[in-house]
Amino acid sequence: MTSASGIESADALHRQATRKAMARLIPLMCAIYFMSFLDRTNVALAKTQLAIDVGIHAAAYGLGAGIFFIGYALLEVPSNLAAHRFGPRRWIARIAVSWGVLSTLMMFVQGPWSFYVLRVLLGIAEAGLFPALMYMVTLWFATQDRPVAVGWIYTAPALALVIGSPLGGALMQLSGLGGLRGWQWMFMIEGLPSILVGVLLYFKLPDRPRDARWLTPDEAGVLETRAVIDTHGHADLTSADWVAALKRPSTVLIGLIYFLNQVAFVGLYFFAPAMIHQMNVTSPFMVGVLSASVGVGFLLGVLVLPRIHRRVSSDCGFLAWLTGGAVVGAAAYMSAHDPAARIACLVVTAFFGGGVLPSYWSIAMKRVQGIQAAAALAFINTLGLLGGFAGPYLFGLAEAVSGRSDAGFTVILVASIGGLALVPLLARVIRQESGRPSLAVPAGGAQH
Repeated sequence: MTSASGIESADALHRQATRKAMARLIPLMCAIYFMSFLDRTNVALAKTQLAIDVGIHAAAYGLGAGIFFIGYALLEVPSNLAAHRFGPRRWIARIAVSWGVLSTLMMFVQGPWSFYVLRVLLGIAEAGLFPALMYMVTLWFATQDRPVAVGWIYTAPALALVIGSPLGGALMQLSGLGGLRGWQWMFMIEGLPSILVGVLLYFKLPDRPRDARWLTPDEAGVLETRAVIDTHGHADLTSADWVAALKRPSTVLIGLIYFLNQVAFVGLYFFAPAMIHQMNVTSPFMVGVLSASVGVGFLLGVLVLPRIHRRVSSDCGFLAWLTGGAVVGAAAYMSAHDPAARIACLVVTAFFGGGVLPSYWSIAMKRVQGIQAAAALAFINTLGLLGGFAGPYLFGLAEAVSGRSDAGFTVILVASIGGLALVPLLARVIRQESGRPSLAVPAGGAQH
């Protein structure tokens, strides 16, 4: 029987190892996710100039912005199974280099069809990146540490919106330099670093604690034990090993709620610059600066809300509050008319709509591990990616019909209400799967 002092010693060792893993891994994971988000969303700043220079208007832009997620979604599960087989380090590095090349090639867009083709190829190249990062979280971190780890990873896309929007706006003002348009400079300058980051990750990102030279054997062992990873490593994969995870009602419901969130949130950040431009802001740089309000709200959300979630006993109760916050933010925007008030509503909507994202993954990770985690997390992300396709497309249709970019807030409101309606059903399904009468989890505890 383990003594109290032995448990305390193991806990202290685990805390020490977790701090080291956070310090070493999270910056690398954030770097690659930052670049992917920057390369994925910089097209939003090019929207107006693409219409002028190559004839890509609102509906075509909405389709092209969203079609990225089709190729991404179709390959999400097989890509993450490949990450399980070959190791996250090799697979993530491969993803980064291939999408960096394609993102740079966006500077050669000539019209709607070349725009569509490159966006599809970019999605295919990037497929599996985010679930591979989430899979790594399940290999390294205990259940109670995952909301914070995922929250830190989500600071990367938030910072990409905060920094990337003004940066992209500044690059857009290079139009005419060297005979290139501003959007061509932006795609080139923001695409090439992704290739370099991919090469860096290949040499610096360990697959599992046992592969990290900066951990002692005891530290690696306690991390792996408490992460409850599957111990088969690269064993042959069979459909029975991972299809079961896809059939879980909780997996499907989390995926559906995530789908509706992405309809709202992806549409928001792809169309925020157009909404700002509609407020009579004409300078590309100022459009970029004010569009960063979405990133500010997102960043605050992922920094604050996962730490609150860590101390909340009811996962689904917390999820309901955050989804309700997005509903309130969208309704407030639609009733506001002053530009300053509307920008404040963009921050609030992004705070809840983006800040809820680590909670989805934390809830999902509690119920799967090993190859089942690789498959289930990829499946959930696939549904989210389909929402990422539908969101910009619906926003584009709303703008085409109404003539106003901010008509997309109707889409945000409807999608958020739909997600809120599914939360009680998720709570009931989780109770049934756990075989317990309540969803309550002790603070920092886990359900399996």
